[in-house]
Amino acid sequence: MRHNAALLARTVAPAQLCAVVKANGYGHGSVAVARAALAGGARWLAVAVVEEGAELRDAGVDAPVLLLSEPPAGAMDEAVALGLTPTLYTAEGVEAASLAAARRETRTAVHVKVDTGMHRVGADPDGAVALALAVHGSARLSLGGFWTHLAVADEPAHDFTAEQLRRFDAVLGRLEAEGIEPGLVHAANSAGALAHPASRHGLVRCGIALYGHVPSAELAGLGPVAELRPSLTLKARVALVRELDAGERVSYGLRHRLERRGTVATVPLGYADGVTRRLWAQGAEVLVGGRRCPMAGLVTMDQLMVDCGPGAAAAPGDEVVLIGRQGNEEVRAEEWAARLDTITYEVLCAIGPRVPRVYVGEGDAHGSPADATDSHPSVAAGAARPR
Repeated sequence: MRHNAALLARTVAPAQLCAVVKANGYGHGSVAVARAALAGGARWLAVAVVEEGAELRDAGVDAPVLLLSEPPAGAMDEAVALGLTPTLYTAEGVEAASLAAARRETRTAVHVKVDTGMHRVGADPDGAVALALAVHGSARLSLGGFWTHLAVADEPAHDFTAEQLRRFDAVLGRLEAEGIEPGLVHAANSAGALAHPASRHGLVRCGIALYGHVPSAELAGLGPVAELRPSLTLKARVALVRELDAGERVSYGLRHRLERRGTVATVPLGYADGVTRRLWAQGAEVLVGGRRCPMAGLVTMDQLMVDCGPGAAAAPGDEVVLIGRQGNEEVRAEEWAARLDTITYEVLCAIGPRVPRVYVGEGDAHGSPADATDSHPSVAAGAARPR
């Protein structure tokens, strides 16, 4: 993650890099990701909700933290107390932030978000200008930034990104005409950072690229993408091995039938851990002994079964890689996403909280693969212990 952060920081310079660590750091662990990203050159962090910002502050992370969504009025006091930077896009949000700052007798920087066409959250252009004016005139608030979000930046052939940037520039021009300094201007996400240099402005918010994954297949050929390194490996250990005859069936519904005698291994990861139940039906494979082996039958809540083939040497304790590299083979999160007709983001964010995260790296490692294996027989970087 430090490598990816450093690569992205160089790519977007002179803009500042904002590392998006919401949703538990896209399943990787938000605090560890935040520290690695800051060490790699990120200047800002971004989260979705106040609770995520509180987790960073509780861990001693004191970098600027942007709240990507406007906090509800009841959470605004905590946001201000923690020194988080709220995004605002309603008049009610401006009032709540101003009152929260007044109660703490402080002045709080906020960012205003304008909706330029994605129509998720954000004020319309007229409303955004009005909010910026209100913040500008507030005794308790300062305009620290002004931003929008791109809807199709990961589709380089789509012309709507250029239209969004045109609309954004028009609103910025209106702020200038009103004599308002917008602070940090930002529009680019990972796809914008990689494919749309005009979107970079003063700050660039990178999420999926920080974790070593391309926002879409259409961007795979871009120069910096080739240097990104996937940050996560999902591993477990074989819990049980059995030889089954041809014709035997496996898992709920008895839907998987062995066509020949073979070795079936049980692995202590299931859909409660983010291994989606229907992966088997989509032909998903895992790595055992450096070979691709298909899942056997429906993934259950706590376990999945793997068809290791006839005469396989699999044994309890053997490493199983679900996402990552083993020997010369690799299963990428993108492969799961393609099988499930979804996106890599969802695959990574789905990895559940009972899967231990083991962080490996230079200087600040919390352990090494060897250490993890010795202390917890089924723990490696992002692995599950038997249950």
